[in-house]
Parts: sequence; structure tokens; C-alpha cells
Amino acid sequence: MRTAPNMSKNVERKNTAMADYLDRIGAGKVLLTKEPLSYDWTPPELIGRDAQLGELASMFMGIESRNVSCRAVVTGNVGSGKTVLTHRFGLDLSSKLEGRRKIVLAHVNCRNHPSTSQVLQQIALSLDSGHPERGFSSGEIVQTIRRNLKTHDNHLLLVLDEVDILVRRDSSDLIYKLLRIDEGQDEWGSVSLILVSQDPSLFNLFEQAIKSRLGGSTILVMPPYDAGELIGIARQRYEASCRPGSVSDETLAKIGRFAAEAGGDARLAIELLEAAVRRAEKAGRGDVLTEDVIPSTRRTATIEPSQVHELSKHQKLVLLGICRRLKKAEEITSGDARKLYELVCEEHNSKPRGYTTFWKHMKHLEAEGLIESRTDSSTQGRGRTQFITMTNTAPAALESRIERDLLHA
Repeated sequence: MRTAPNMSKNVERKNTAMADYLDRIGAGKVLLTKEPLSYDWTPPELIGRDAQLGELASMFMGIESRNVSCRAVVTGNVGSGKTVLTHRFGLDLSSKLEGRRKIVLAHVNCRNHPSTSQVLQQIALSLDSGHPERGFSSGEIVQTIRRNLKTHDNHLLLVLDEVDILVRRDSSDLIYKLLRIDEGQDEWGSVSLILVSQDPSLFNLFEQAIKSRLGGSTILVMPPYDAGELIGIARQRYEASCRPGSVSDETLAKIGRFAAEAGGDARLAIELLEAAVRRAEKAGRGDVLTEDVIPSTRRTATIEPSQVHELSKHQKLVLLGICRRLKKAEEITSGDARKLYELVCEEHNSKPRGYTTFWKHMKHLEAEGLIESRTDSSTQGRGRTQFITMTNTAPAALESRIERDLLHA
């Protein structure tokens, strides 16, 4: 059977269009590897944090000796580099002590694992990937951790990130148990502990017995980054992820300037860089223009602090969930917003409101100019889909503001 000439031309045009589409989207004209544009990436050197690394190291003096364990409390605003500092310090410490003391690193985010049992499970898995997920009490898991460390002669460096969430939900009993894990044993010094939080009053959440064991000299406060440091962070991430020469000094300066104006937030700088690279890739260009840093012009800091402060708790929780997703996406559906709200409620130990109240909160946020919505009836299935976006501010900056408000409520 012969193919009609017109049909053959249509197929050819379609294939050409598809080829052009694939050439344009994700072709890697700018991006070489995406990992350095993630918050979770740990660079080989930290920009603007030499003093803080030195201070943390001073809190770990003597750690190379057996039977010695150390403690530290790290606080600072969102985007001040708390998490990456503890990651870098752990890796450097493990490398430094290689051959003298075997360090096992465990980093548990208490936002993702907000209960005592979940945190203990993550610690046990860091020591033994085959540890059963169910069937053990918290006390039994503590004993398992203790036996594992003794059997393998390991020293555990445990970082509990966003630990205030755990303490507010389950009290500070787990912290106390970890600080006393060696009591009654022949040897001491099996666990060192770093507690991380954006709450400056974290120390006040602890009972006196914990405060005395931690000691007042173990607190490290992270300052905000300045514009120069934020430009350096953006440059470091660009050089590790993109083709040489694809991001100009002017573009990096714009990113650093906006992130500095938003409170010295490194996460915002990374978000702006990642979004700008994505726009350049989508346009099929091999260079990132200053115009690609759209949030620095459209997402200006037009949201007043009072707008967030005057929201009810659940309005803040709805907005917080939306912010977290919009840091990585241009828009989300209202259905996703509902699911994110429920997750945030669980994190903050609050019962989600019903659908009617949720929709009232959404309407209020839109009326305040905090979010924008559009309705699309072209999606498959019945009904219409509502999409939510945010153009008046950067989601990361607004997220930081909401979380500070919730902490001090």
C-alpha cells in the first residue's frame, strides 16, 4: 500500500517538529549537571563560612580521642547555611580522623521525621541499612544503636536538623536519652550531637538537665549572607553545574543583590539561579540572560511583613505548603495545595480544616495578593482545574517569613 504524498509530508513535518522540540528542551545548552543547583548539594568549600567552621571545630576539640564526645547547637535564619555547614563539617571531620577514629555520619531532618520513633529509625538505618522498619520499641532501637556502635567500634556524629519540630511534638526526651546513651557502659563517647534549628530560642525549649549537658558555650549563631557572599555562592553553583561562560557576571550580581535584599538567603540565590537556567534551556539558548532572573524584577519584595503576620494560623499553613512547592515549580494545582496543607498541618501538630474552610483561606490569600490563580478547562476528565502561582514575591523568602511567624506565635 502506497502512502499518500500529503500524508508523508505531514509525518515528515511532525517528526521534524518533534526533533526541534527535543533539541530545544533539555538539550543541555547551559546545564551540564543539575545536582549543584539542589539545596542538598554539599560544595567542596563553603563561601563565607570559614569563621563558623572554625568555631564549630573548636567545639569538637579532643574528638580524635576515644571516650570523647562533643555537642553543638547551630541556629540561624532560613538560608543562612546551617545544613550545608553541618554536612561539610561532618565530611571534613570523617576525612581528618580516618585511620584514628571511625566516624559514622547521620543527618536526620526532623521536619521529614518529626517523631521520636522515626528519628531513631533513621539513626538505626544509617548504622545498618538492613534494620527492620517495624516491630521495635524506641527503647529497643536505642539498645540496637548502642550495640552496633560498640560492636563495630564506631563513633556516631548525629545531626538533628530542624530539631525544634521534634521537641515541640514529642518533647526533648530523645535528646536527653542520646546525651546519656553511654551511661552504665564500660566505655564513653559513642555519640556526638549537633542540633540545628532556625529558632533562636531553641535552647529555652530544653529542660535544665539538657541545658547543663549541652553547655552554654556550644551555641553557634549563623549570620545572614551579604551580597558579595551570595554572588559567590551563585557563581560556585553555576561553575559546578553549567557550561563555562553561560552565566554572566551581571546575571550573578543580580541574583546576589536580590537574595541579599530578601534577608541574605542563600536558598533564594540558588532558587533564582536554577530558575534562570531552566528558562534559558527552555528558550533553546546557550547563555543565561539577566532577563531570565525573573523573580528579581517580577517577584519583588512587595509583600509587607504585616500581611503575613495578620494571617490566621491555618492561612499561614496553607500558604507555607504552596511556597514550598513553588520554589521548584512555576505553578501547582489546587488539589496539590490541599495535600501540601495537610502535610504542613501534620508537621505543626494541627488538625487540617475542612474543604470549605480551606477554600475560604485560598480565596483570602488571593484577595491579599499573596497568590494568583487561573482556571483551565482543557485538562482531561470532567471539571476544571485551578492552577496557583506566585508573582509578587519569591516563594523561598515568603516561606522563611511564615516559618518565623509560626515559631514565635
